Amino acid sequence: MRETDLFDDESGATVFRDVIMLALAGFVMLVLLLLPHLNPRAKTEDAARSPGNVVVEARWPDGLNADVDLWVQAPGDVPVGYSNAGGAVFNLLRDDLGHMSDLTGLNYEFSYSRGVPPGEYTVNVHLFRNHTAEPVPVTIVVSAKGGAGESAKQLLTTRVVLAQEGEERTAFRFRLDDKARLVSGSVHDLPKPLRAVRTAARGAPESAR
Repeated sequence: MRETDLFDDESGATVFRDVIMLALAGFVMLVLLLLPHLNPRAKTEDAARSPGNVVVEARWPDGLNADVDLWVQAPGDVPVGYSNAGGAVFNLLRDDLGHMSDLTGLNYEFSYSRGVPPGEYTVNVHLFRNHTAEPVPVTIVVSAKGGAGESAKQLLTTRVVLAQEGEERTAFRFRLDDKARLVSGSVHDLPKPLRAVRTAARGAPESAR
């Protein structure tokens, strides 16, 4: 083999290696450029999993065969609960019937709002049906966020015990400003019926479901 042929072979191998290295470097650079754009998408998905500006949750012991109803009322709106699952502000996202039509054994209901109208909010719980001989403890949590880009912050939590079927208890009455901030000194639990008012307006019998 002539010296010039050997030189040509080595030169070709060097060029080939350079091309491979450049292609690999370009691929790595492309991946690095794309990485920052993946995080906002994850944040968008997280926001989609947390609908609503004001979120009210009610939970009672899992596996307990009791039907507890959450009722909420926003300023200037109608009471929202199982017999009226949507208003101008709030929507009831889940109506839990205890063991009926429930494959999970989890006991919870929650409502969420579209927007945060300033004024007084009311949160009630009602024991529609209890197949146990024990009182039902219910934990209520209220969270709120001012805008879509914000994270919801827990504002209030309490525990209410419902002793008999048909009992309705006011867990919270409170005021929010237009930034979803809790107004100082506005929280109390002075009873305000919501379910009774709503069912009376609809002309529904007490046992209707």
